[in-house]
Amino acid sequence: MNIKRSILGNHYKVEAFLGEGGFGIVAKCRDTRTNRAVAIKVNKSRPDILQQAKLEIFILEQLRRLDPDAANIVKWDGFFQDGERVCLNFELLDQCLWDYIRDRNNKGLPISEVRPILGQLTNALSHLGSVGIVHADLKSRNIMVVNRHESPIKVKLIDFGLACPASAVMPGDRVGTVGYCAPEVMLGLPFNEASDMWSLGLVAVELGTGVPLYPGNEDYDVLKFIIETQGQPPDHVLDSVMKVRRGPENGQRLFVSLIKQMLALDANQRITPSEVLRHPFFDPKSSLCIDTSSTRGQNPVVFQQPSNLKTWFCQRFLPLKRKFFLSTVA
Repeated sequence: MNIKRSILGNHYKVEAFLGEGGFGIVAKCRDTRTNRAVAIKVNKSRPDILQQAKLEIFILEQLRRLDPDAANIVKWDGFFQDGERVCLNFELLDQCLWDYIRDRNNKGLPISEVRPILGQLTNALSHLGSVGIVHADLKSRNIMVVNRHESPIKVKLIDFGLACPASAVMPGDRVGTVGYCAPEVMLGLPFNEASDMWSLGLVAVELGTGVPLYPGNEDYDVLKFIIETQGQPPDHVLDSVMKVRRGPENGQRLFVSLIKQMLALDANQRITPSEVLRHPFFDPKSSLCIDTSSTRGQNPVVFQQPSNLKTWFCQRFLPLKRKFFLSTVA
């Protein structure tokens, strides 16, 4: 798709390319009427891409009921035709979270920075749930930092190309990106808003460690990894998350506790957005010994010293995951 130095829709001068995917490209453009910089998603003219663009527009119309700033989602300013191509007009944001983390040399962010980012993304999921929408492709590349030079950092969720109403999900629907998909999606089971929470849990791990949790380029590789480890993150992940240099010791334990509940293999046991926002991780004054599982009907969790964390993780977390997966795959 060659649109370099072109004018889109008679009013948008292309200045730079921001990204490319199977749908087409995203370009930074200048609105010649207002001199405002915007991000234009230019969809290919293929029939299947055009149909997908129509579905995305339908979702974006539903999201107009939300305040994009209050909901931490990208602002959409409508669409226009450029020949046979459908173009979507969005506010221009600074940098995707994937690149933001890479700029930190893949070492992860301090807890003081993880907390507001995770809180804002949970807020976004809460707002999507209020209008019955599943994002279905939540990952660090689909999260944008509004302005990397501002503090505190603000993020927004973007790319609703695979989003769908929760009520319209059909068993067997395949959505999302390998390495971020919830188990129920990979297994072809019915899914709902809880699948976004799984993806957000993986983003949380990426924020804290600087690297994605699950390896592989195929669903099979990811499922195999999860099953073989019974859901246990690799040792280096737990070690990285628990490094005291990233923040207060209590904050590290609470962070691991929260991730545990976000990555519950049984979607019915997965923590909800409202429960995430009430989790002690977002209250720096919380005590070391707390019950973070009472809302999910599980046994209370008493946090251990770092040297015992892996033992606790295996005893409390892994048996539930192993039992669920064996019954599901069988």
